[in-house]
Amino acid sequence: MSASVLFMSMSLDGYIAGPNDEVGNPGGDDFMRLHEWYGDFSRPTGPLGQLWDEWNAPGAILAGRRTVEQIDHWGGDNHGVEIFVPSHRPPGPTVANYPLVKYVSDGIESAMAQAKAAAGDRDVLMLGAYTAQRALAAGVLDELQIHQIPVLFGSGRRMFDVLPSRIELEIVRVIDTQEATHIRYRVRR
Repeated sequence: MSASVLFMSMSLDGYIAGPNDEVGNPGGDDFMRLHEWYGDFSRPTGPLGQLWDEWNAPGAILAGRRTVEQIDHWGGDNHGVEIFVPSHRPPGPTVANYPLVKYVSDGIESAMAQAKAAAGDRDVLMLGAYTAQRALAAGVLDELQIHQIPVLFGSGRRMFDVLPSRIELEIVRVIDTQEATHIRYRVRR
């Protein structure tokens, strides 16, 4: 059965983007500091290889509108799977060029159900802070894969700025490296 998994790199003080996160500067100032642990973008050996495999084998993607619009929907192709974007507004005109991108206007629950159906037995990769918070609040986010980076940003966009209530998590796996501590959590229900 498919699981929905948030993949997010985050500073120790909770930021997933630096200051000035906007179109033309996606991720904000010093954003790549949060992603240096990727190395040269080739599959690493050892335990990080499993993370690489998980990241590169989703059955579908569910991403926030702000995330996808900042990077023009990955040019319509991210991992070769359908990309679901929950939004209450219709998409911009460029989306017509991207048949794998589906805007879903009837809520996060519907977007996740459609993404899981498209994913089959593979996971749904989730991206975007606001969308992840909405998915947590709605009870449709199953796991969080947080790449905790040993840096303090001090400002920018926080991952968990607005949650309606406390959410309990269970640690599933920890992989510790010099570049990051990779913690996978399961949402307790």
